Amino acid sequence: MKDLRNRHEAYDSFADRVGGKSWIARTCLLLILAAMLTGCTREAMLYDHLDANRPALFVPKSEDDQVVAFEIGAGTPARSISENLVSAGLIHDAELFEAYVRSIGRAQELKAGTFLLRASMTPVEIAEALLAEHATGVTVTIREGWRLEQVADALEVEGVVSGEAYLGTAQAADLEALSEIVPSNAANAPKVDPPSCCDVKIDRWPFLDERPQGASLEGFLFPATYQLPAVEPTAEELVARQLDAFAARIMPIYLQAEADGVDPPNLYAALILASLVEREAVVAEERPIIAGVLYNRLNNGMLLEIDATVQYAMGFQAESGQWWKTPVFLEEYQGVHSPYNTYLNVGLPPGPIASPGEDSFKAVLYPESHDFFYYVATGDGSGGHVFATTFAEHLQNVQRYLNR
Repeated sequence: MKDLRNRHEAYDSFADRVGGKSWIARTCLLLILAAMLTGCTREAMLYDHLDANRPALFVPKSEDDQVVAFEIGAGTPARSISENLVSAGLIHDAELFEAYVRSIGRAQELKAGTFLLRASMTPVEIAEALLAEHATGVTVTIREGWRLEQVADALEVEGVVSGEAYLGTAQAADLEALSEIVPSNAANAPKVDPPSCCDVKIDRWPFLDERPQGASLEGFLFPATYQLPAVEPTAEELVARQLDAFAARIMPIYLQAEADGVDPPNLYAALILASLVEREAVVAEERPIIAGVLYNRLNNGMLLEIDATVQYAMGFQAESGQWWKTPVFLEEYQGVHSPYNTYLNVGLPPGPIASPGEDSFKAVLYPESHDFFYYVATGDGSGGHVFATTFAEHLQNVQRYLNR
Protein backbone atom coordinates (compact mmCIF):
# COMPACT_ATOMS: atom_id res chain seq x y z
CA MET A 1 0.00 0.00 0.00
CA LYS A 2 3.02 2.29 0.48
CA ASP A 3 3.49 2.19 -3.27
CA LEU A 4 -0.11 3.27 -3.79
CA ARG A 5 0.39 6.22 -1.39
CA ASN A 6 3.45 7.30 -3.34
CA ARG A 7 1.44 7.13 -6.59
CA HIS A 8 -1.33 9.16 -4.97
CA GLU A 9 1.15 11.87 -3.95
CA ALA A 10 2.53 11.93 -7.49
CA TYR A 11 -0.99 12.30 -8.92
CA ASP A 12 -1.68 15.18 -6.45
CA SER A 13 1.48 16.95 -7.63
CA PHE A 14 0.38 16.48 -11.26
CA ALA A 15 -3.09 17.86 -10.45
CA ASP A 16 -1.46 20.94 -8.81
CA ARG A 17 0.47 21.61 -12.00
CA VAL A 18 -2.50 21.28 -14.41
CA GLY A 19 -5.18 23.02 -12.43
CA GLY A 20 -4.70 23.46 -8.73
CA LYS A 21 -6.40 20.17 -7.84
CA SER A 22 -9.55 21.00 -9.76
CA TRP A 23 -12.51 18.78 -8.97
CA ILE A 24 -12.38 17.30 -12.49
CA ALA A 25 -8.76 16.26 -12.11
CA ARG A 26 -9.31 14.83 -8.64
CA THR A 27 -12.39 12.90 -9.80
CA CYS A 28 -10.43 11.33 -12.63
CA LEU A 29 -7.58 10.45 -10.32
CA LEU A 30 -9.92 8.90 -7.80
CA LEU A 31 -11.53 6.77 -10.50
CA ILE A 32 -8.11 5.57 -11.62
CA LEU A 33 -7.13 4.73 -8.07
CA ALA A 34 -10.43 2.93 -7.51
CA ALA A 35 -9.88 0.80 -10.61
CA MET A 36 -6.34 -0.02 -9.47
CA LEU A 37 -7.54 -0.94 -6.03
CA THR A 38 -10.36 -3.08 -7.43
CA GLY A 39 -7.91 -4.98 -9.62
CA CYS A 40 -5.53 -5.49 -6.75
CA THR A 41 -8.37 -6.53 -4.45
CA ARG A 42 -9.74 -9.16 -6.88
CA GLU A 43 -6.31 -10.62 -7.55
CA ALA A 44 -5.61 -10.75 -3.82
CA MET A 45 -8.96 -12.48 -3.25
CA LEU A 46 -8.16 -15.04 -5.96
CA TYR A 47 -4.84 -15.90 -4.36
CA ASP A 48 -6.43 -16.09 -0.90
CA HIS A 49 -9.01 -18.47 -2.37
CA LEU A 50 -6.23 -20.54 -3.91
CA ASP A 51 -4.35 -20.77 -0.62
CA ALA A 52 -7.48 -21.87 1.21
CA ASN A 53 -8.58 -24.45 -1.37
CA ARG A 54 -5.37 -25.72 -3.00
CA PRO A 55 -6.11 -29.42 -2.25
CA ALA A 56 -9.22 -29.17 -4.44
CA LEU A 57 -6.97 -28.68 -7.48
CA PHE A 58 -6.21 -32.40 -7.31
CA VAL A 59 -9.83 -33.57 -6.92
CA PRO A 60 -11.90 -34.22 -10.08
CA LYS A 61 -15.41 -32.85 -10.47
CA SER A 62 -16.82 -36.38 -10.73
CA GLU A 63 -15.98 -39.89 -11.84
CA ASP A 64 -17.72 -39.37 -15.18
CA ASP A 65 -15.36 -40.46 -18.00
CA GLN A 66 -17.58 -39.17 -20.82
CA VAL A 67 -15.57 -37.08 -23.29
CA VAL A 68 -16.64 -33.45 -23.56
CA ALA A 69 -15.58 -31.35 -26.56
CA PHE A 70 -14.62 -28.06 -24.92
CA GLU A 71 -14.00 -25.07 -27.19
CA ILE A 72 -11.99 -21.93 -26.53
CA GLY A 73 -12.25 -19.02 -28.92
CA ALA A 74 -9.24 -16.89 -29.77
CA GLY A 75 -8.66 -14.18 -27.17
CA THR A 76 -10.97 -15.65 -24.52
CA PRO A 77 -9.75 -14.46 -21.08
CA ALA A 78 -8.89 -16.91 -18.31
CA ARG A 79 -11.86 -15.77 -16.24
CA SER A 80 -14.36 -16.64 -19.01
CA ILE A 81 -12.64 -19.96 -19.71
CA SER A 82 -12.90 -20.86 -16.03
CA GLU A 83 -16.60 -19.99 -15.94
CA ASN A 84 -17.22 -21.99 -19.13
CA LEU A 85 -15.50 -25.01 -17.58
CA VAL A 86 -17.96 -24.85 -14.70
CA SER A 87 -20.91 -24.49 -17.10
CA ALA A 88 -19.68 -27.55 -19.02
CA GLY A 89 -19.61 -29.59 -15.81
CA LEU A 90 -15.84 -30.11 -15.93
CA ILE A 91 -14.72 -28.30 -12.78
CA HIS A 92 -16.48 -27.19 -9.61
CA ASP A 93 -14.78 -23.85 -8.87
CA ALA A 94 -14.10 -21.19 -11.52
CA GLU A 95 -12.20 -18.85 -9.19
CA LEU A 96 -9.92 -21.66 -8.03
CA PHE A 97 -9.05 -22.63 -11.60
CA GLU A 98 -8.43 -19.02 -12.64
CA ALA A 99 -6.28 -18.43 -9.57
CA TYR A 100 -4.21 -21.52 -10.32
CA VAL A 101 -3.37 -20.61 -13.93
CA ARG A 102 -2.55 -17.07 -12.80
CA SER A 103 -0.35 -18.33 -9.98
CA ILE A 104 1.80 -20.31 -12.41
CA GLY A 105 2.04 -17.28 -14.71
CA ARG A 106 0.27 -18.88 -17.67
CA ALA A 107 -3.20 -17.31 -17.72
CA GLN A 108 -2.39 -15.70 -21.08
CA GLU A 109 -1.19 -18.97 -22.60
CA LEU A 110 -4.45 -20.94 -22.60
CA LYS A 111 -4.84 -22.16 -26.17
CA ALA A 112 -7.69 -21.50 -28.58
CA GLY A 113 -9.17 -24.65 -30.05
CA THR A 114 -11.23 -27.72 -29.25
CA PHE A 115 -10.16 -29.91 -26.35
CA LEU A 116 -11.37 -33.37 -25.39
CA LEU A 117 -11.83 -33.25 -21.62
CA ARG A 118 -13.49 -35.33 -18.92
CA ALA A 119 -15.06 -34.44 -15.59
CA SER A 120 -12.88 -37.20 -14.12
CA MET A 121 -9.80 -35.05 -14.78
CA THR A 122 -8.51 -32.87 -11.95
CA PRO A 123 -8.39 -29.07 -12.44
CA VAL A 124 -4.60 -29.30 -12.71
CA GLU A 125 -4.88 -31.95 -15.45
CA ILE A 126 -7.43 -29.81 -17.30
CA ALA A 127 -5.12 -26.81 -17.08
CA GLU A 128 -2.28 -28.87 -18.54
CA ALA A 129 -4.53 -29.98 -21.40
CA LEU A 130 -5.57 -26.40 -22.16
CA LEU A 131 -1.93 -25.33 -22.21
CA ALA A 132 -0.99 -28.02 -24.71
CA GLU A 133 0.21 -27.03 -28.16
CA HIS A 134 -1.68 -29.58 -30.22
CA ALA A 135 -5.39 -29.06 -29.56
CA THR A 136 -6.49 -26.96 -32.54
CA GLY A 137 -9.64 -28.70 -33.74
CA VAL A 138 -10.94 -29.28 -37.27
CA THR A 139 -12.88 -26.64 -39.19
CA VAL A 140 -15.77 -27.74 -41.41
CA THR A 141 -17.74 -25.42 -43.71
CA ILE A 142 -21.20 -26.44 -44.96
CA ARG A 143 -22.31 -24.27 -47.86
CA GLU A 144 -25.76 -22.74 -48.33
CA GLY A 145 -27.83 -24.39 -51.03
CA TRP A 146 -26.17 -27.81 -50.83
CA ARG A 147 -28.24 -30.97 -50.61
CA LEU A 148 -27.42 -33.70 -48.10
CA GLU A 149 -25.54 -35.84 -50.60
CA GLN A 150 -23.33 -32.91 -51.61
CA VAL A 151 -22.38 -32.28 -48.01
CA ALA A 152 -21.63 -35.96 -47.47
CA ASP A 153 -19.44 -36.05 -50.59
CA ALA A 154 -17.48 -32.98 -49.48
CA LEU A 155 -16.92 -34.37 -45.99
CA GLU A 156 -15.65 -37.61 -47.47
CA VAL A 157 -13.27 -35.84 -49.85
CA GLU A 158 -11.93 -33.59 -47.09
CA GLY A 159 -11.49 -36.59 -44.81
CA VAL A 160 -13.10 -34.82 -41.87
CA VAL A 161 -15.80 -37.34 -41.02
CA SER A 162 -17.34 -40.26 -42.85
CA GLY A 163 -19.64 -39.03 -45.60
CA GLU A 164 -21.58 -42.28 -45.42
CA ALA A 165 -22.09 -41.86 -41.66
CA TYR A 166 -23.20 -38.26 -42.12
CA LEU A 167 -25.72 -39.17 -44.82
CA GLY A 168 -27.03 -42.08 -42.79
CA THR A 169 -27.43 -39.92 -39.70
CA ALA A 170 -29.25 -37.19 -41.63
CA GLN A 171 -31.56 -39.55 -43.49
CA ALA A 172 -32.56 -41.71 -40.52
CA ALA A 173 -31.66 -39.69 -37.45
CA ASP A 174 -31.62 -41.32 -34.01
CA LEU A 175 -32.69 -38.20 -32.16
CA GLU A 176 -32.35 -39.84 -28.76
CA ALA A 177 -28.70 -40.65 -29.39
CA LEU A 178 -28.02 -37.25 -30.99
CA SER A 179 -29.56 -35.38 -28.06
CA GLU A 180 -27.02 -36.98 -25.71
CA ILE A 181 -24.14 -35.23 -27.50
CA VAL A 182 -22.93 -32.37 -25.34
CA PRO A 183 -23.55 -29.00 -27.03
CA SER A 184 -20.66 -26.82 -28.08
CA ASN A 185 -19.63 -24.25 -25.49
CA ALA A 186 -18.08 -21.90 -28.07
CA ALA A 187 -18.90 -18.23 -27.64
CA ASN A 188 -20.72 -18.11 -30.98
CA ALA A 189 -22.55 -21.38 -30.45
CA PRO A 190 -26.22 -21.60 -29.50
CA LYS A 191 -26.92 -21.86 -25.81
CA VAL A 192 -28.82 -25.06 -25.14
CA ASP A 193 -29.14 -27.11 -21.98
CA PRO A 194 -27.05 -30.29 -22.10
CA PRO A 195 -28.80 -33.50 -21.09
CA SER A 196 -28.46 -34.49 -17.47
CA CYS A 197 -27.03 -37.85 -16.49
CA CYS A 198 -30.47 -39.34 -15.97
CA ASP A 199 -32.78 -37.43 -18.25
CA VAL A 200 -32.24 -37.42 -22.01
CA LYS A 201 -33.63 -34.21 -23.50
CA ILE A 202 -35.54 -35.52 -26.50
CA ASP A 203 -37.06 -32.03 -26.77
CA ARG A 204 -33.71 -30.40 -27.54
CA TRP A 205 -34.93 -29.77 -31.09
CA PRO A 206 -38.75 -29.56 -30.87
CA PHE A 207 -38.97 -28.00 -34.33
CA LEU A 208 -38.18 -31.42 -35.83
CA ASP A 209 -41.72 -32.44 -34.92
CA GLU A 210 -42.77 -30.40 -37.98
CA ARG A 211 -41.30 -33.03 -40.30
CA PRO A 212 -43.58 -35.58 -41.93
CA GLN A 213 -43.09 -39.07 -40.56
CA GLY A 214 -40.00 -40.69 -42.03
CA ALA A 215 -38.61 -37.44 -43.48
CA SER A 216 -34.88 -36.78 -43.37
CA LEU A 217 -33.16 -33.78 -41.78
CA GLU A 218 -32.80 -32.13 -45.20
CA GLY A 219 -33.12 -28.36 -44.71
CA PHE A 220 -32.73 -28.44 -40.91
CA LEU A 221 -28.94 -28.86 -40.97
CA PHE A 222 -27.88 -25.23 -40.85
CA PRO A 223 -25.11 -24.28 -43.32
CA ALA A 224 -22.23 -22.57 -41.51
CA THR A 225 -18.63 -23.10 -40.38
CA TYR A 226 -18.16 -25.47 -37.46
CA GLN A 227 -15.19 -26.55 -35.40
CA LEU A 228 -15.01 -30.21 -34.44
CA PRO A 229 -12.62 -31.94 -32.03
CA ALA A 230 -9.19 -32.55 -33.52
CA VAL A 231 -9.24 -36.15 -32.34
CA GLU A 232 -11.82 -38.51 -33.84
CA PRO A 233 -14.57 -36.06 -34.85
CA THR A 234 -17.83 -37.80 -35.72
CA ALA A 235 -20.65 -37.20 -38.17
CA GLU A 236 -23.09 -37.29 -35.28
CA GLU A 237 -21.30 -34.39 -33.57
CA LEU A 238 -21.55 -32.31 -36.73
CA VAL A 239 -25.26 -33.08 -37.20
CA ALA A 240 -26.01 -32.21 -33.57
CA ARG A 241 -24.20 -28.88 -33.90
CA GLN A 242 -26.04 -28.07 -37.11
CA LEU A 243 -29.36 -28.71 -35.41
CA ASP A 244 -28.28 -26.54 -32.47
CA ALA A 245 -27.36 -23.80 -34.92
CA PHE A 246 -30.78 -24.06 -36.59
CA ALA A 247 -32.34 -23.60 -33.15
CA ALA A 248 -30.15 -20.55 -32.48
CA ARG A 249 -30.19 -18.90 -35.92
CA ILE A 250 -33.43 -19.82 -37.69
CA MET A 251 -36.01 -20.33 -34.96
CA PRO A 252 -35.68 -16.78 -33.54
CA ILE A 253 -36.36 -15.41 -37.04
CA TYR A 254 -39.50 -17.52 -37.37
CA LEU A 255 -40.75 -16.65 -33.88
CA GLN A 256 -40.11 -12.96 -34.53
CA ALA A 257 -42.16 -13.16 -37.73
CA GLU A 258 -45.03 -14.64 -35.72
CA ALA A 259 -44.67 -11.82 -33.17
CA ASP A 260 -44.67 -9.28 -36.02
CA GLY A 261 -48.05 -10.63 -37.13
CA VAL A 262 -46.96 -11.56 -40.65
CA ASP A 263 -48.82 -14.89 -40.44
CA PRO A 264 -46.02 -17.06 -41.86
CA PRO A 265 -46.67 -20.54 -43.25
CA ASN A 266 -45.97 -23.46 -40.93
CA LEU A 267 -42.29 -23.98 -40.24
CA TYR A 268 -41.82 -26.94 -42.59
CA ALA A 269 -43.53 -25.16 -45.49
CA ALA A 270 -41.41 -22.07 -44.81
CA LEU A 271 -38.30 -24.23 -44.86
CA ILE A 272 -39.30 -25.80 -48.19
CA LEU A 273 -39.92 -22.36 -49.71
CA ALA A 274 -36.62 -21.06 -48.33
CA SER A 275 -34.77 -23.96 -49.95
CA LEU A 276 -36.35 -23.07 -53.31
CA VAL A 277 -35.35 -19.42 -52.92
CA GLU A 278 -31.83 -20.48 -51.95
CA ARG A 279 -31.40 -22.49 -55.14
CA GLU A 280 -33.13 -19.97 -57.44
CA ALA A 281 -31.70 -16.66 -56.20
CA VAL A 282 -28.13 -15.71 -57.00
CA VAL A 283 -28.36 -11.97 -56.39
CA ALA A 284 -29.10 -11.35 -52.72
CA GLU A 285 -31.49 -8.47 -53.36
CA GLU A 286 -33.71 -10.71 -55.48
CA ARG A 287 -34.55 -13.20 -52.72
CA PRO A 288 -37.67 -11.36 -51.43
CA ILE A 289 -38.81 -10.76 -55.03
CA ILE A 290 -38.51 -14.45 -55.94
CA ALA A 291 -40.27 -15.39 -52.70
CA GLY A 292 -43.10 -13.07 -53.74
CA VAL A 293 -43.34 -14.82 -57.11
CA LEU A 294 -43.64 -18.20 -55.41
CA TYR A 295 -46.45 -16.97 -53.15
CA ASN A 296 -48.28 -15.37 -56.09
CA ARG A 297 -48.20 -18.63 -58.04
CA LEU A 298 -49.24 -20.74 -55.05
CA ASN A 299 -52.11 -18.40 -54.19
CA ASN A 300 -53.39 -18.62 -57.77
CA GLY A 301 -53.18 -22.41 -58.03
CA MET A 302 -50.38 -22.28 -60.60
CA LEU A 303 -47.53 -24.73 -61.01
CA LEU A 304 -44.37 -23.38 -59.39
CA GLU A 305 -42.21 -24.59 -62.29
CA ILE A 306 -38.92 -24.37 -60.39
CA ASP A 307 -35.99 -25.84 -62.30
CA ALA A 308 -34.14 -26.70 -59.08
CA THR A 309 -36.89 -29.10 -58.01
CA VAL A 310 -36.48 -31.03 -61.24
CA GLN A 311 -32.72 -31.09 -60.74
CA TYR A 312 -33.21 -32.37 -57.20
CA ALA A 313 -35.48 -35.14 -58.46
CA MET A 314 -33.03 -36.13 -61.18
CA GLY A 315 -30.29 -36.78 -58.63
CA PHE A 316 -26.64 -37.38 -59.36
CA GLN A 317 -25.49 -37.03 -62.97
CA ALA A 318 -22.68 -39.53 -63.42
CA GLU A 319 -21.62 -38.27 -66.85
CA SER A 320 -20.96 -34.74 -65.55
CA GLY A 321 -20.32 -35.50 -61.87
CA GLN A 322 -23.05 -33.05 -60.82
CA TRP A 323 -25.81 -33.24 -58.25
CA TRP A 324 -27.65 -30.39 -60.00
CA LYS A 325 -27.95 -31.04 -63.74
CA THR A 326 -27.07 -27.94 -65.72
CA PRO A 327 -28.65 -27.09 -68.01
CA VAL A 328 -32.04 -28.79 -67.71
CA PHE A 329 -34.07 -28.65 -70.92
CA LEU A 330 -37.83 -28.20 -71.15
CA GLU A 331 -38.26 -31.51 -72.96
CA GLU A 332 -36.72 -33.29 -69.96
CA TYR A 333 -39.23 -31.98 -67.43
CA GLN A 334 -42.10 -34.20 -68.54
CA GLY A 335 -40.00 -37.33 -68.13
CA VAL A 336 -39.05 -36.74 -64.50
CA HIS A 337 -41.81 -38.48 -62.57
CA SER A 338 -41.34 -37.35 -59.00
CA PRO A 339 -43.42 -35.46 -56.41
CA TYR A 340 -40.51 -32.98 -56.41
CA ASN A 341 -41.13 -32.05 -60.06
CA THR A 342 -43.01 -28.75 -59.74
CA TYR A 343 -43.60 -28.68 -63.49
CA LEU A 344 -45.95 -31.66 -63.06
CA ASN A 345 -47.27 -31.24 -59.51
CA VAL A 346 -49.19 -28.28 -58.12
CA GLY A 347 -48.08 -26.90 -54.76
CA LEU A 348 -44.90 -27.32 -52.80
CA PRO A 349 -42.58 -30.31 -53.17
CA PRO A 350 -42.83 -32.76 -50.23
CA GLY A 351 -39.67 -31.49 -48.52
CA PRO A 352 -36.76 -29.03 -48.70
CA ILE A 353 -34.35 -29.53 -51.57
CA ALA A 354 -31.29 -28.00 -49.88
CA SER A 355 -30.05 -26.20 -46.78
CA PRO A 356 -31.16 -22.56 -46.90
CA GLY A 357 -29.34 -19.74 -45.14
CA GLU A 358 -30.81 -17.00 -42.98
CA ASP A 359 -31.38 -14.55 -45.83
CA SER A 360 -33.46 -16.98 -47.86
CA PHE A 361 -35.48 -17.88 -44.78
CA LYS A 362 -36.11 -14.20 -44.03
CA ALA A 363 -37.17 -13.64 -47.64
CA VAL A 364 -39.89 -16.26 -47.29
CA LEU A 365 -41.17 -14.72 -44.06
CA TYR A 366 -40.98 -11.16 -45.39
CA PRO A 367 -41.53 -11.49 -49.17
CA GLU A 368 -41.83 -8.50 -51.46
CA SER A 369 -45.41 -7.71 -52.44
CA HIS A 370 -45.79 -7.32 -56.22
CA ASP A 371 -47.71 -8.61 -59.25
CA PHE A 372 -44.96 -10.75 -60.79
CA PHE A 373 -45.68 -14.38 -61.71
CA TYR A 374 -42.68 -15.12 -63.91
CA TYR A 375 -38.94 -14.59 -64.04
CA VAL A 376 -36.09 -15.59 -66.31
CA ALA A 377 -32.31 -15.34 -65.90
CA THR A 378 -30.66 -12.49 -67.75
CA GLY A 379 -27.88 -14.79 -68.90
CA ASP A 380 -25.27 -12.02 -68.66
CA GLY A 381 -23.24 -13.68 -65.93
CA SER A 382 -24.62 -11.51 -63.13
CA GLY A 383 -27.01 -14.17 -61.85
CA GLY A 384 -29.85 -11.66 -62.01
CA HIS A 385 -33.38 -12.16 -63.32
CA VAL A 386 -36.01 -10.12 -65.12
CA PHE A 387 -39.58 -10.38 -63.83
CA ALA A 388 -42.92 -10.30 -65.59
CA THR A 389 -46.59 -10.06 -64.65
CA THR A 390 -48.14 -11.72 -67.70
CA PHE A 391 -47.17 -14.79 -69.67
CA ALA A 392 -46.89 -12.65 -72.82
CA GLU A 393 -44.35 -10.40 -71.11
CA HIS A 394 -42.51 -13.47 -69.89
CA LEU A 395 -42.28 -14.88 -73.42
CA GLN A 396 -40.83 -11.59 -74.61
CA ASN A 397 -38.21 -11.77 -71.83
CA VAL A 398 -37.38 -15.36 -72.73
CA GLN A 399 -36.94 -14.37 -76.37
CA ARG A 400 -34.80 -11.40 -75.41
CA TYR A 401 -32.56 -12.97 -72.76
CA LEU A 402 -32.41 -16.70 -73.54
CA ASN A 403 -32.54 -16.73 -77.29
CA ARG A 404 -30.21 -13.86 -78.08
